[in-house]
Formats: sequence, C-alpha cells, structure tokens
Amino acid sequence: MKKVERINVMMRYINNRAHFTISEIMREFNISRSTAIRDIREIEAMGMPLIAEVGRDGGYFVMNNSVLPTVRFTDNEIKALFIAFMATRNLQLPYLKSRQSLAEKLIGLISEAQQEDIVLLNQILLFEGTNPNNPDLLELSDLPHPMLEKLIQTLLLDSYLLITINEEKEIRSYPIYLLHLYREKSIWLIEGFDLKEGKKQIFPVDNLTSVEPYPVNKRVSRKNILEKISKQEEVINLVLELGPQAIAQFKKYHPLKVSISYTNPYQTTAVLKTFINVNNSEELTEMTNWLLFLGGDIKVREMPEEILEGLQERLGLFCP
Repeated sequence: MKKVERINVMMRYINNRAHFTISEIMREFNISRSTAIRDIREIEAMGMPLIAEVGRDGGYFVMNNSVLPTVRFTDNEIKALFIAFMATRNLQLPYLKSRQSLAEKLIGLISEAQQEDIVLLNQILLFEGTNPNNPDLLELSDLPHPMLEKLIQTLLLDSYLLITINEEKEIRSYPIYLLHLYREKSIWLIEGFDLKEGKKQIFPVDNLTSVEPYPVNKRVSRKNILEKISKQEEVINLVLELGPQAIAQFKKYHPLKVSISYTNPYQTTAVLKTFINVNNSEELTEMTNWLLFLGGDIKVREMPEEILEGLQERLGLFCP
C-alpha cells in the first residue's frame, strides 16, 4: 500500500475508534514502529486532534466531537469529476438511477463560482449519446439491465457464480468463475470460465435471469482454472499491418479482445494480431464488418479464408 493511500485509510481507522495504540497500528497496517509513529505525526499535522496517553498501557485517543479534515477539491478536480459524470449519460451504467440527486449533492459541495463553471460546461459540452437540443435529457436506454447491479454486488463478494440465462425461450444454468464483466457495443457481457464445460464463455447480461454464489464444495481452484485457460489459448490466425488512417479507425471502435502494437515511436504504424473463431457465424460477420470499417489503410499478413471470402462477397455487392 502506498504511503498516501495508507495515511488516508489510517485516518479513517483512527476516526472510527475511541482509543488505539501504536501496536494496533503496526499490526493493522503491517508497518514498523517508527513508520507508525511517523504516520501518526503526519495525521496530527493535517489537523486531526489526537491526545497521547502516557504509561504502560498508554496510546492515543481522538478528542470528542472531532471529525476528519474536510476534503477539498481543486477547481480542475471538480471540472474533471463533472465532465466524467456528464460523459456517462445514456451509457447503461449501474448505480446511476439517481443522477439528478447525485448532481445536486455534488454541486452543493462547491462554491458559487465553481457552480457557474459547471453550468457553463454542461451547456457547451456534448458527448456521444447526448441530445443536443436537450443535454439534460436521459433516454430510457440510460437505465441498465435490472440484473446488472445484483450481478456486481454478488461478484464483489464471490467470483464463483451460478448464473441462469434465458436462451431463446430455453432456461439454462451455468456454474462459472467470473473473469471479466465488460460493456461492448452498448451491451454488457460476462466473460466466465464454465466450470462444467471447462472453457471460457461469453454471456449477455440482458439474458440473465438470476445469479447466486456457487456451492463451495463444487468449485475448482482459481489456480487450476488459470492453468486450463493458458492451455486453451487460441492460435493467432489474423495478422494485419495498420497505417495512420486504420489506427484512427481502430481508436474509434474495436472489439475488446483485439489490441494493437505500435511499430514506430510516432505511433503511426501498428500490427494487429488476434484469433477469430471461424466456426462462430456471429463473430465471423462482426469481424468482417469491422475490417471493412478499418478501411483500406491495412496490409494483410495472415487471414482465415472464411474472412477473406466474406470480405470479397461483401465488396462484390458494391461492384457491378
């Protein structure tokens, strides 16, 4: 734990206790006696009123009615917070059902001059998903799937989950070890290791009907899961060289699993290497569309025949 982070956590630890000793601080934060004393002195210098008790069982206590020092944000930090908040409109993010009350509370913490800056920024800044005629309008799409917050709450406690998915009128349950929860093309997706099938799978949160912890006695260790995943690494079958225009398109949008490596210090050329599952028709179509989106500023080093045929067929539609 870095010093600044340790000091912040220690302040909260101290503020929640009527009395504490150096030994308790040493055990709680796994630090030496000299470091504990130095940190406590820094906390005192920041304004927390600590009273030292002399004697064998002595220690410290916080003066009655004391509180943590007021947190103050700089002007730039306030602008950064509000711009980030504004940029999340209509992105189906969890825990943002009370945007208006959140905004009002945040604004209530800052000065009038700072409030004026925020109001002005709200008027002149537009982001993707913002209605230019009414920037404060929240579309229905701003609300995430109702299961998303429950999923997050559950996985914060446990990564081993039993999820139930509605698959075209068929309800199926999957025991998984959750690897990632991510959002791609406005859809929240679960990447998990299927404990029954022994492989990675992707599940759309929109199809999720229930989630609960998986029984402990049926689990596989995380170490074994990662070993199985490493043995199942897909062989790269798509290799492209990207020029400046293709890199610009890549930055606008790319599938989460695809990344590039720059090949010069100016980041004007790059190499893209990935695996495409040609047996998955949806992935095949998606990758074909995306490669066309990248444009003509690419050179093909390696490409599956199925992708090449798809590109030729798609381009043939535009050629008489």
